[in-house]
Amino acid sequence: MLYGGYDHTIDKKGRIAIPAKLRDAFGDTFMIAKGIFGKNCLCVYSNEQWDKLVEKIGNLPSAKSSVVKRYLYEGAFEVEFDSQGRILIPAALREFASLETEAHIIGVDTNLEIWNKELWQKENSDYTPESIAAIVNELDF
Repeated sequence: MLYGGYDHTIDKKGRIAIPAKLRDAFGDTFMIAKGIFGKNCLCVYSNEQWDKLVEKIGNLPSAKSSVVKRYLYEGAFEVEFDSQGRILIPAALREFASLETEAHIIGVDTNLEIWNKELWQKENSDYTPESIAAIVNELDF
């Protein structure tokens, strides 16, 4: 399970270090893509999680599946860690997520999200203990 939030910088070449405790969930190569949940962040998936996502998308009705595939696959790239635990974020994805110098990395169970730090702070400010409690109450926990 991936969890935690980490602030990191993006260097001039577009590289970002992934925290060591999060790296173990990924193999030699893995996928980075545009977020698909209505947010301008990037998602990082192990190949296993990527394959599960692709399979689920394939189960959608054909017309919907085609739309999602075009959107997702056009902005998906295979990446790998360098010797310092960094990944190179392709320029198209940096532009999509407004990533320039400051980023926030979040472990979200099975994948990572990489956010522009300011956009994350704005997004996160919408969450309050009350709004989270209202959602959690649905769990009947």
